[in-house]
Amino acid sequence: MEAQKPKAKNQKPAVIYWLLLLLTGALSARAQIVDDSTKIVYGPRTTRIVYEAEVARDSVGGTRLDTVLTRLPQSRFWLHDSAFQQDLGVLGSASRPLLYQPNLRLGARLGRTAFDRNTRDGRDVPYYDSRSPFSFFRLLQSSEGEQIFELSYSRSLRKNFSVGADYERIASNQVLAAGATTPQVEHNNFTLFGRYQTEDGRYHLLTNYSASRQRTGEQGGIWPRDTESAAVPTGLGSLFKYADQRVYLTKATNIDDRDQLRLFQSYRLARRGFTAYHALDVRRQFNSYIDRETLRDAADNVLFYPGLGPNRQTFRNPLATSDRALYRQVENTLGLLGRTDRVEYNLYARQREASLGLQTSQLGLAGPDVPLVSVGPASVPDDPSKAPSATDNAASPLRFGQLFVGGTAAFNYREIYAVEVAGEYLPFDNSVVPKVPGAGAEYWLRGRVRTGPLSAEVLLNSYSATLTQRLFVGNHHQWRNLNIENGQITTNLASSFKNVTSQQFTVHLAQRLPLLADHTLEASATLVNLSNFIYYGPQGQPAQDNKNRQLLIGFARHRVRLGNVYFDNQATYTRGAGNDNPVLRVPALVAESRVYYQRRVFGRALFAQVGGELYYQARFQPYGYSPDTQQFYVQNDFASGNFAVVNAFVAADIGSVSILLKGAYLNQGIYRDGYFASPYLSGYPRRFQLGLRWRFYN
Repeated sequence: MEAQKPKAKNQKPAVIYWLLLLLTGALSARAQIVDDSTKIVYGPRTTRIVYEAEVARDSVGGTRLDTVLTRLPQSRFWLHDSAFQQDLGVLGSASRPLLYQPNLRLGARLGRTAFDRNTRDGRDVPYYDSRSPFSFFRLLQSSEGEQIFELSYSRSLRKNFSVGADYERIASNQVLAAGATTPQVEHNNFTLFGRYQTEDGRYHLLTNYSASRQRTGEQGGIWPRDTESAAVPTGLGSLFKYADQRVYLTKATNIDDRDQLRLFQSYRLARRGFTAYHALDVRRQFNSYIDRETLRDAADNVLFYPGLGPNRQTFRNPLATSDRALYRQVENTLGLLGRTDRVEYNLYARQREASLGLQTSQLGLAGPDVPLVSVGPASVPDDPSKAPSATDNAASPLRFGQLFVGGTAAFNYREIYAVEVAGEYLPFDNSVVPKVPGAGAEYWLRGRVRTGPLSAEVLLNSYSATLTQRLFVGNHHQWRNLNIENGQITTNLASSFKNVTSQQFTVHLAQRLPLLADHTLEASATLVNLSNFIYYGPQGQPAQDNKNRQLLIGFARHRVRLGNVYFDNQATYTRGAGNDNPVLRVPALVAESRVYYQRRVFGRALFAQVGGELYYQARFQPYGYSPDTQQFYVQNDFASGNFAVVNAFVAADIGSVSILLKGAYLNQGIYRDGYFASPYLSGYPRRFQLGLRWRFYN
């Protein structure tokens, strides 16, 4: 499937027209219901948000709407994961967490997470408890083609019953090798949700269904000309000419389609402290990579893809690529939970049924429209670097059945002292022999103690390889990291990799300093020991590290208010994951600083915020990205220099309308003409961003 064609007309004038119309209406509209005395009846204080995590703690009061402006100018809060990310330079592109994060996902899992940031998980869907219909929309648009649009509507049909729908679009235009209106990312997500509780509050039901569809035009990065170099920061010899750059891929498309049905229900068996619950989670994830033209050099060698077969040739189709994966999963969780002023507990058992099917080009054919064939472990030869045999044996989907048990127990004594223990264990997996404690066990266990402003946490975990790390069959990559029984390939995916294990110890301080208004210091230090870490190496294929690796992570954040001026500075320092670490890459320093002035103006009719922000990232060797496997891999040939991005913004609230005007990367051209988000993929140039958020309470 080819990338979407450029639109015939530029849509920016129409967008600006509608924005001006909306802003004009905002100045005169009152988006609340008022009674005869003009007293506000419905508004932010009468609308609550209920999340599944709250109901799962036997708390149903909900939380108030977040109406502050603080996060509106911060782009990392615009999508569904606020962690710092390494992406491919444009909004909505494939990404991975920039800083180290522990893994708490056990058992069978697909392992294709490059587009997770764009999709809201069903467990995180907000349910609105309002006495009147509630709706909102938000729009973020930039001069370089970034766009986020969300429209949400919900209403309470009765006192204890509400339904709603949400539509979200994330899109971006190409910045490299194209005009400003050439689409690159198109993500659409539609969600239906509903909430019900009985009059006595003993039974609660939350349910939602979401359909996510994403199409991404992959470019593979800048293909440097003889006169260009990544080492040149400015001028004609640099790689920061954006639309005039040459790229490797021009007919490649990544598809990531997901469906999820989530249902959570709980029933209080006793007055307090004894509640039974059930959760149903049904998921489908479809990934497809299509490249209709394989780029080759004068010697007929494939140019772009890492980890190619013999003599830099393809494994199946010499002219085009079409690889697919379909993962399905059904989970049922049964548990008991309770909560009092001092004690909280949650015990559960979860059963998972999953399947994985793979398809790729049929052997012996060439061209962009070759039929696909289902493939499995037998499709990969004993030496994966060799081409497969002349025929394929059709493979049925691989299936898994797993049982997890887990829980949480916590004790709290006012604000003085708290203890919490939580964990999860996988005792049975039908793809291998039933698991017992030992080297092959999968689990995570966390213990946390807090006294006053100080807390300490220990996290132990052991987890197996993802399904993609165990098996992949495609045109440019193929591997089989599976246990072979008596020289025979079995029908399961029991991994030949050892479990990854880690031990993590963290101390944390959060303290409001006396004698100074709104003066807060937060700091933490984390020591991580990693063993048998599984990563994607320079050839784009999974490998296992046979050494123990230690990381030291320091974090500090300082917030202070001086009158109407606010400062918010944070930094994360990581030692042990630099360029000398062959399996894990993290910048030594990632910092973000914000300063803004806010107050009410025009007779308190408008609440305004004016400020600036700076993001800094130290020099390191970022992960490369292989679009056919949707995986980031360790590479040793490209280093991104340290860089800073400076932004300035104006944000304002006018009643229920929030407006954002932002200038991004204002320091472009100072010392360098751009920066690299990933190897040979430059980040956005200087641009103007416009944001609008409008809530309606009637």
